[in-house]
Amino acid sequence: MLSAVCVGETMAMLTPVQAVPLHEATELHCGIGGAESNVAMGLAAMGLDTHWVGRVGRDGFGTRILNELSRHGVGVSGVEVDDALPTGLYVKVPAQEPGPDGGASVLYYRQGSAASAMGRATLASPAVAGLLENAALIHLSGITAALSPDCLELLETILAAPRNGRTISFDVNWRAALWAGRDRSVLQRLANLADIVLVGKDEAEHAFGTTDEAELRRLMPDPEVLVIKNEAISAIALDRNGTRDEVPALSVDVVEPVGAGDSFAAGYLSGILFGLGPKASLRRGHVAAACTLTVHGDRGPLPDATQLSTILESTDAGWAAIHVEDGHFHTRTGA
Repeated sequence: MLSAVCVGETMAMLTPVQAVPLHEATELHCGIGGAESNVAMGLAAMGLDTHWVGRVGRDGFGTRILNELSRHGVGVSGVEVDDALPTGLYVKVPAQEPGPDGGASVLYYRQGSAASAMGRATLASPAVAGLLENAALIHLSGITAALSPDCLELLETILAAPRNGRTISFDVNWRAALWAGRDRSVLQRLANLADIVLVGKDEAEHAFGTTDEAELRRLMPDPEVLVIKNEAISAIALDRNGTRDEVPALSVDVVEPVGAGDSFAAGYLSGILFGLGPKASLRRGHVAAACTLTVHGDRGPLPDATQLSTILESTDAGWAAIHVEDGHFHTRTGA
């Protein structure tokens, strides 16, 4: 079975049970969240032998993360438990005055966390070294680069290592608060060292100063493919040889956008690992993202294998007629 390893941060996640401002909440739901672990769970759901490498505190939140990842079929043998530093935490706060698309704001408590202490020493672990050596895919994120100088060194070391048949993907995952006052050109340098780069068109403006496809490809000439996620419009794959593939997004009744980009990454990357073409892989990304967009949480359940195959193999007209609501895929009447 193909193996994938996601390296980065996972935090405990608290969410008010009722849609009220945080200061009025009397109950908080405890879950987990993090770009790399979201991708890891998505890849595992797509049928890959998937592992997460990171650090958590020796606390209830850390135990919750390990248990939840294991429950979703993600291996945690490469996770280090820190006796001194705590597990990072974030709080999803329902928007007090939601706009037409609803949405939520997020409060992060990650400074000085166990994850921020990742570094080159993390790679010295025999368990981690073995996972990375045997992986067909190593997935990284720009979030990790901003957590600490040691975390940045971790990414640089992984990206500079000989591939030996492995593919390294890098999701920019722009977070404005993390890069305030920092040199964001680091993201361009790291991305250009990867084989596959994923970036949202809205993120590209902040991270690279442009949303122009040709300019983005000029800034990152070395990756085999650059995937631009154009929100609810489409996803575009720009191959190094100049080939451009674009697949329109599915029509979706959006409940919450958090986590959709990670789900897209898992869908797309699984397609690439399974040897699918660029358009089929982009479709897998859209399906996974649509499932997450229609639920409260960072991940939505995928359709069963038969329905997923039918969706992915539909004609362009059939694809355009699909509408996703409450996690269910429907074909609109008259299509």
